[in-house]
Amino acid sequence: MANAIVGSAKLLLIASLVGIPIGFLAGVYLAEFATGPIAFVIRYVTDLLNGVPSIVMGIFAYTVIVLPQKHFSTLAGGLALGVMMIPIAVRSTEDFLKAVPNSLREGAVALGASKAKAILTVVIPAAKNGIITGVMLNVARVSGETAPLLFTAFSNRYWSQGLDQPTASLPVMIYTYAVAPYEDWHQQAWSAGFVLLTLVLARSEEHTSELQSRETI
Repeated sequence: MANAIVGSAKLLLIASLVGIPIGFLAGVYLAEFATGPIAFVIRYVTDLLNGVPSIVMGIFAYTVIVLPQKHFSTLAGGLALGVMMIPIAVRSTEDFLKAVPNSLREGAVALGASKAKAILTVVIPAAKNGIITGVMLNVARVSGETAPLLFTAFSNRYWSQGLDQPTASLPVMIYTYAVAPYEDWHQQAWSAGFVLLTLVLARSEEHTSELQSRETI
């Protein structure tokens, strides 16, 4: 399953590069700048996207990316997962920024900092642990998605070169092997599930230990 592990890593990397920056910037805008109807529309669309089933995301990505290219690809799978990451990144960033006391903003402005500089140097650093936690949970959530990948990255029994070819991934491997009629494939599906769960838990545990060490310092 080495090719599936590497394929999942490539997909999550593309998804993170797409979903995290967009979600983070949108969350900062909602928490610090947006007011009135614009903020309402953005929050409404974000909550709407967050409630869309993942298979619908997969069909959308298949229609927009795969059909025009006429082939499955790693890039299509990563973009589909990235779109799924945006709503959670937006809401988690907004919530953690709003949790920062207004006294920190007022103090930065009183010392002569502009609003943008106060947000960049005071507010975001104060909320960074929560934002990073939200990002890690976001990555953990999409790392187990199967339906979008069936329509975009598909699968590959061999190593996938570059980003323009179908690629294997642990969730799709688990699905494929679990529905097969062979007992040894079922065992490999359980093994792949264990590996996927271990990677997610290890990533979460590493981040938790880092947060604890920072709090101790």
